[in-house]
Amino acid sequence: QVRLVESGGVLVQPGGSLRLSCAASGFRFSSETMRWFRQAPGKERELVASIASVGEITTYADPVKDRFTISRDNHKNTVSLQMNSLKPEDTAVYYCNVRWAFMNYWGQGTQVTVSS
Repeated sequence: QVRLVESGGVLVQPGGSLRLSCAASGFRFSSETMRWFRQAPGKERELVASIASVGEITTYADPVKDRFTISRDNHKNTVSLQMNSLKPEDTAVYYCNVRWAFMNYWGQGTQVTVSS
């Protein structure tokens, strides 16, 4: 049974930093691309960053390039998202995602609020 559990979301001031983590289980973590999505109120869920299993190649959405860093630990089955220089527009629920066996799996999400 695939399980994704996000943590680390809090209220942070603009310009601050935050690190999100996602603990994964139920599949061969080291073989799968892992992704972070986010969904702001009234908006569609959007891809933020991804990290491949091979070579740990990363991709980022334009709004977060040079501010966010995705990483993975294949020994601990975790994927993290380091977020720096946070802006109010980064406020959203952040979700961990894996596509495995032709299905999309999501965690419950973690709320990030950027506000003074």
